[in-house]
Order: sequence, then C-alpha cells, then structure tokens
Amino acid sequence: MSTRIVVDPVTRIEGHLRIEADIENGKIKDAFSSGTMVRLLEEILRGRDPRDAWAYVGRVCGVCTSVHSLTSVRCVEDALDIVIPPNAEMVRNIMFCAQYMHDHVVHFYHLHAMDWVDVVNALKADPKKTSELAQSISNWPKSSPGYFSDLQKRITKFVESGQLGIFSNGYWGHSAYKLPAEVNLIGLAHYLEALEWQKEIVKVHTIFGGKNPHPNYLVGGMACAISTDDVSGLNAERLAYVGQLLQQGKEFIEQVYIPDLMAIASFYKDWGAIGGGLGNYMSYGDLPWNGYRDTSSYKFPQGAILNKDISKVYDVDLRKEDEVQEFIDNSWYEYKGKGGLHPWKGESKINYTGPKPPFENLDTTKAYSYLKTPRWKGNAMEVGPLARVLVGYARGREEFKMVVDKALKDLNVPVTALFSTLGRTAARGLESTLVAQWGLDFYNQLIDNIKKGDVRMADSSKRNPEKWPAKALGVGHSEAPRGALAHWINIEDEKIANYQLVVPTTWNASPRDGKGQVSAYEAALRDTPIADPKQPVEILRTVHSFDPCLACAVHLYDEEGKHISRISVLGD
Repeated sequence: MSTRIVVDPVTRIEGHLRIEADIENGKIKDAFSSGTMVRLLEEILRGRDPRDAWAYVGRVCGVCTSVHSLTSVRCVEDALDIVIPPNAEMVRNIMFCAQYMHDHVVHFYHLHAMDWVDVVNALKADPKKTSELAQSISNWPKSSPGYFSDLQKRITKFVESGQLGIFSNGYWGHSAYKLPAEVNLIGLAHYLEALEWQKEIVKVHTIFGGKNPHPNYLVGGMACAISTDDVSGLNAERLAYVGQLLQQGKEFIEQVYIPDLMAIASFYKDWGAIGGGLGNYMSYGDLPWNGYRDTSSYKFPQGAILNKDISKVYDVDLRKEDEVQEFIDNSWYEYKGKGGLHPWKGESKINYTGPKPPFENLDTTKAYSYLKTPRWKGNAMEVGPLARVLVGYARGREEFKMVVDKALKDLNVPVTALFSTLGRTAARGLESTLVAQWGLDFYNQLIDNIKKGDVRMADSSKRNPEKWPAKALGVGHSEAPRGALAHWINIEDEKIANYQLVVPTTWNASPRDGKGQVSAYEAALRDTPIADPKQPVEILRTVHSFDPCLACAVHLYDEEGKHISRISVLGD
C-alpha cells in the first residue's frame, strides 16, 4: 500500500513548485511535478518593438537575472542578421561568467547546502578541530579556532532564544544528515561568508550593464562605451576593477566552494546512486570564443546524450520543427491543433481545468501543471550543469575531462556516479571552476582588443536598419545556470507577432507527455529512499539539485482582478 505526500510549496527555489510523491516500502514509487503559477510573458510581448523585448523578458526572474535578456537580443539579432562587434561579445561572455559564479555559489550555500548540512549539529563542533580540518582542505584565511568559536557562540544565542531566523523550520536532527559536527560548522561559516561575497561579484554587471539585477543589453552590441580616459565610460580604472572582481571570484570558488563541496560529498557517496532519472541530457552550448555563430568555438559545447551513452553525442538544431516541440497533454493550456508545436508556431492560451487553489486535491490523472512539456525528437531531456558537463566530457573536451576525472578520483567513485543527485550537485561546482577561469580569459581578450585600438561596442546602423524584412524568424539560445534556454521570435511589419520562451525548468519540471513519459524531476525522484514521510528532506535534495526556477510566471487573478491565492513562506 502506498502513501502520497505533498510538498507545496517547495521552498529555497525561485517560483512556485508542488511535488506529490507516492511512498511504498520506504521509497518513492512515483512522483508528480506541478508548476502552480501561470506563464504569460509571451502575450505581453505581442505587438511590441522586437528591440525592446530584452527589457521585458529580463524581468522573468530576479535570479536568472541576465540570461533571458541575453537570449532575447540574440534571437532578434538572428532574425535581422546582425553580427555584433567582438568587444560586445566578450562583455556579454564576461557578464555570463560573473552570473554563473554568483548563481552557483548562492545555490550551493543558500538554496541547497541545508539539505546536507545540519545547522544545529554544528553547535557540537570543537572549534580547534574545525580549524584544523578547514586548514587541511583549503588555504582560505578565515579558518582560525577563534573564528569558528565566535561563529558558534553567535548561532548558539539564536538557538537558545528560539529564533533561528534564516535557519528556521529545517529538519535538523534528521537521520539522513551524516556530516560530522566540524564539517557542519565549516558549511555554516561559509554560508554566511558567501552572503557577503555574492554582493561583490555582481558589480561586474553594474559596470557593464548599469545595474543588477536586470542589467542593460542592446540589440546590435552592448550599451557601454569604452573610453579609457573618460570618467563616465568604461575607463581603465573600471576595467581593472572588473579583472579584480573576477580574480576574487575565482579564489572564492577554488578555496571555499570546491573544498566544501568535496568534503560534503565524501560523506554522501550513497547519493551517487540516487536521483539519476532520465539518463537523457542536452546542452545548447554557449560562451563563444570566436563569435556566437561559430558554435565550434563555444566553451560549453552543444549536444545531446541518450540513455547515459556518453560514447555518442547528437547534434541539436533549434530551427528544425521536428526537434524541439512543446506538448500540453497534461498542462493547463489549449492548442488549435493537436500534438506538439515547434516554438515558432507556439501558442499560449490558458485553459485551466484543475481544482480551485490551493490545490488540496490536485488530480494528477488529468492536466496538473501550468508548465508545458517540451521534448527533443520526442525524448524527455534533462538540462543543466550535469548535462553541460556530460556533453563536454563526451565531446572529449580536455578541460572537462580534467576536472571530472580528478573529482571521480578524489571521491573514489566510478563515472556512473555522475548520473545522480550527487553528480548533479558536483557538476555545478566543477563547471564553476571552468567558468571562473574562462571569465578571466574573456577579460584578457577584451583588454588585448582594446589595446589594439578596437573600441567598438555596437553598430547603430545594424540595430536600426533602413528597411526591415516584411517577415522574419529568429532563435536565440544560451545556457542559463539551470540549463538550456532558447527564445523564438516571429517578426511581422517590424513588430513581434509571436514570441516563445522554453526555459530550463520547463524541460526539467514539466508534467508527463501524451505517451506517459515523465520529465526529469519526476524520473529522478523515483526510487528515492524516504526515512520519514513527515520530513522528506530526501525529496528536497534531489529537487534542489536541479536548482528549480519557475518564475517565468505572473500572478493569477480572477475576472475582477483579485488574487486567487497568495502564499507566504518563511524558511522550509
């Protein structure tokens, strides 16, 4: 006999996600992923100037703060056949790398670490032993006994007062937590340090894009002028500061994030056989070294892997209508026709048939999500850090092989351990080390180009063509921190006729398709052991390993403009 448990809302994510799981004999037999907020940004864009779309789609999310804007300008540039100057490409790449560094560190410490780190248990740690352990795995300067002792005293006061603040409502003391007290204390210390560090790296976006979140982009280039002697432009001082911030970010990742990741992973090797899921992985590729159109120059290579077979990587073509299609068999939408639609022919008409919120009796035998169900050549695919690392590894890229093989050796686990919740979490850290170095490489390339006298950042004639095509189709893609992202645009008479976003979490968190094929979340949760159904920390571990982001949504109103449902969540 199975018991169904519901986690709603799943917290420490962006957006609103509901997970229902059937537990049988201490394991998840089946699971259902439901996005309970509606996406309709596509309708807001109809009839607008294509060159303005980036400013709207950038507001999809405050976490994926720049990738939607980047993807948007790329799809318009594709439609209008615009090639941007090399400096603009490098600036976009540097901003991309800065966001990855920020996003991955924040995810590990502030969204995911508490699934593995027991905050209350850290109070039992010996500060001297903690210091010795910290110094044995890293050269990070903040590792003295006094430092850990002072931190422990601060947290003790919170616990004794009954006010854990940001650490309230955790499953502290759960049998699934395995870390020694000293490792817990290190994780807690770096959780707090990462809060301070993360506000520094985003300054890269403010220098190049004017602000963060939602920095400025520009169809045809970037809206930041290089003027090495002008105080109002990208002068030598500001450019030097960017290099300093990138170097500091690289140091934090290498001396704090990665040592913590490997230390924690060493106590949870059993999770190298849990949460594998689909076994199908896809990356669109990104970070062009020789221009966006030269896909062979991408630092993140493009490709798809099926059935965990890393001996073969398939090419992906976002223009072919039989490759990427979105289905709505179990989604609250309706199509004029039947079957799946390529995004250039995509529709976004809501057809809600579910129960009245707050979804206490969600019928998962019928439509149960506001997410559509994308498929690649009919296959459910996982996207994200693990997909990127596996594609890079399978493509034979030396940088990927080096970091992956070293991690497998250090943990003494086989390559099959990558296909798991642990592998997914580790992949995020491994690619962070690569991105940290690539950010500096792109920075050096930008500086060298400027020194050679090239200060071009945009071409206004290309951005404002004398004559537009009557109709034009474009697709722009990126690798958001959470995975493969693409925007498709239809332009008619200089206006947006149709605009479709297929975001990473749509790939990973979507409901079943018409053939009954589950998507990544639902597949990964199957067979996950649950020690206590009333405290399902194991569900959070696997779901958080994907870093969900369901914020491509607007609040849902009734016909009188009132809120139907409002959720307030503090902690877990």
